[in-house]
Amino acid sequence: MKAAMKWKKLGKLFDPTEHTLLENGAGFAQSPQTLVLADRVRVYFSTRERDSVGKYLSHIAYADFSRDMSRLLGVSTQPVLPLGGLGCFDEHGIFPINVLQDGDRVLAYTTGWNRKVSVSADASIGLAISHDAGQTFQRHGTGPVLTASLNEPFLVADAFVQRYGDVYHMWYIYGTKWQKFSETAPPDRVYKIAHATSADGIDWRRDGRQIISDRLNADECQALPTVIALDGVYHMYFCYRQAYGFRQDPSRGYRIGYAHSTDLEHWVRDDSLAGIDVSAEGWDAQMQCYPHLFQVDGKAYLLYNGNEFGRHGFGIAVLDR
Repeated sequence: MKAAMKWKKLGKLFDPTEHTLLENGAGFAQSPQTLVLADRVRVYFSTRERDSVGKYLSHIAYADFSRDMSRLLGVSTQPVLPLGGLGCFDEHGIFPINVLQDGDRVLAYTTGWNRKVSVSADASIGLAISHDAGQTFQRHGTGPVLTASLNEPFLVADAFVQRYGDVYHMWYIYGTKWQKFSETAPPDRVYKIAHATSADGIDWRRDGRQIISDRLNADECQALPTVIALDGVYHMYFCYRQAYGFRQDPSRGYRIGYAHSTDLEHWVRDDSLAGIDVSAEGWDAQMQCYPHLFQVDGKAYLLYNGNEFGRHGFGIAVLDR
């Protein structure tokens, strides 16, 4: 029996309502993800603005913190990457972004969104590269590096990439279906977690296989995998929810799930070992979602969003070892 992880919540770390992130900003600081630098920890997140017809556009901003995560050092005033051009996979938003220090460059794996007619949106994974410590990024081409395929027909998103030895590993999600669960509601999506590998971080090999078992039912939605290596074991956190009714009923909303592995491919899910759950009250009492694991100065941290999918910002927990 594997021992449970134990996380100590340190509270909300960043509130987007306290900062001017975009000229037409509409709040949100979703999917916090880190780049550990020599003198700070840069936390990227997705924030929103409204376009000319009142619909959301998602942009990537960042906040810099001291390496002990106790002090906010500064907040970006411009998006780190413009949205894609007319008709591109990332025309209407980038959410989330995952960054990886790779030698003297920073690789950014973006989830680009574009609106559809019969369903709300589709997504693909793009690549951008920074040569200024992650302040700005340039696209590696205008198209995605991972997109719909024979066995992954839509909603390819939520990349998390780590390099172990000479192999880049990506955990990501793919859509399995859109379905109307009631006559009056718009279609809802179902998506699962998968794994891909690459020798260069650009060309990826994948098999379209769901690697994390379902807990709720076959329509469980699994999102935003994040992986950390501790004591010879790989630990994955992710979030999961019911496919429909999650916006109205907090009990059907996102919770944090957990799985572990010794080979990066085969995962044993046991959410009872996650060591973190919603609070009794407050900003993360109704929902926990979009987790991100990272290590700095001998400590392991977990960033995550709370109620309303990150409208009110993100919080942090530290692993009690």
